[in-house]
Amino acid sequence: MKIVGVIGGSGLYEIEGLTDVESVSIDTPWGSPSDDLIVGTLGDTRMVFLPRHGRYHKQMPSEINYRANIFAMKKMGVEWIVSVSAVGSMKEHIFPGQIVIPSQFYDHTKTRVSTFFGDGIVAHVSMADPVCNLLSKELYNASIGAGAIVHKGGTYLCMEGPQFSSRAESNIYRSWGVDVIGMTNATEAKLAREAEICYASLSMATDYDCWHEQHDDVTVEDLIETLNKNVQLARDIIKKVVPTIGESRECPCCNALQNAIITPKEVITQEAKDRLEILIKRYI
Repeated sequence: MKIVGVIGGSGLYEIEGLTDVESVSIDTPWGSPSDDLIVGTLGDTRMVFLPRHGRYHKQMPSEINYRANIFAMKKMGVEWIVSVSAVGSMKEHIFPGQIVIPSQFYDHTKTRVSTFFGDGIVAHVSMADPVCNLLSKELYNASIGAGAIVHKGGTYLCMEGPQFSSRAESNIYRSWGVDVIGMTNATEAKLAREAEICYASLSMATDYDCWHEQHDDVTVEDLIETLNKNVQLARDIIKKVVPTIGESRECPCCNALQNAIITPKEVITQEAKDRLEILIKRYI
């Protein structure tokens, strides 16, 4: 049975047809994930849901235990992750309420650890194409099928937060040619790649950041209002994309570590091997 993970808001698991729902507590070498995982069955697929900021949204983007989140997904056998998140639009033609399926990330965070490696073992995975092209294509098609206005491709700038951009920052980011701005997805994508999990982002535009002179500056109220309107849309897209995901994977994501580990096997400590066993056991 294929296993698909979804990272996003706490209500995404309320999908019609999801059965055998249970809450699962997972521990990892990096502590606990943002919250318990919600696990259920949708058709012939096992689904694993995780509220990114915890229930009741108690964790800031820079406080999220990203390593624990992705490691917990890997530990549950997840091979595909659909990320659902709010973003600000940096392009005139991407209207609030519309969806972007990014193809690239620019990581503008400053304080986060975004690798499982270190402490005695070094690996350098390729992030040239940071999302799974096959999963992104299926996510795009499912979004169209659900009636969404969706933009395929584009660059997601990941900022540290928790503050929204200053007007100067917003205009500088626009001059770089980015399409949307958020605070979480680049970190998740890097870790998912190291974990050899296919990752794609369903980025839901909630505002124009603060660059658009004809629109109000972004506020939490506007963000929540737009997200709430799109919760059912996100559920519909997830429900549509799940059956289209193949049982077998034919993409570079599933072998990302094959030639990435640079530390010789004989000098990797047993502690490092134990800590990363589910990631590296194919190669060490």
